[in-house]
Amino acid sequence: MNKRLRVLCFLFLIAGLLSACAKTKYMAVPIQEATDKCAICNMQVKDDAFAVQLTTKEGKTYKFDDLGCMNEWVAKNGPEQIGAKFVRDYNTKEWISYEAAAYVFDASFKTPMAYGIYSFKDKQEAQTFINGQNKGKLMTAADLQQHTWERSKGAMDMGGAKHDMNAHSESSHAAPATGGAQGSHGQ
Repeated sequence: MNKRLRVLCFLFLIAGLLSACAKTKYMAVPIQEATDKCAICNMQVKDDAFAVQLTTKEGKTYKFDDLGCMNEWVAKNGPEQIGAKFVRDYNTKEWISYEAAAYVFDASFKTPMAYGIYSFKDKQEAQTFINGQNKGKLMTAADLQQHTWERSKGAMDMGGAKHDMNAHSESSHAAPATGGAQGSHGQ
């Protein structure tokens, strides 16, 4: 009996260790337009194809109105604390993993903060979109790491609302930036 008890305890110990080592599964959370604000520019996050989010390893979710805003958050805070990033398929608004998505960039594409990047569930959907528009550059998540992240002043889409391009300054309460690193907001 004593031997059985030791074997059973050993099996429970192994099961506990294996479950502790299991990878955490992160899930995208719904957008609440009435209350969700972009973690970078403090603008309303609409429940549309441009909404993106990330969840830290500690379980805190940050939402953004544009993929460029999420990129700025990662640049400021570092990628090591991120558990998962999610984007939306441009056609269906379905949440998809940032790493699995395909992206299309063109400076003339209208997005909330004028970064001109649309996300798609796969390369085929992205290429179909490019073919239909007769413009756009197909990109992967790895390609986005080398992207310049410049904003096009004529491509900001706020759904009819006016928006200050300087809302993405180094701080949401700071004066518009007059210098600094290329690709930062407010320039």
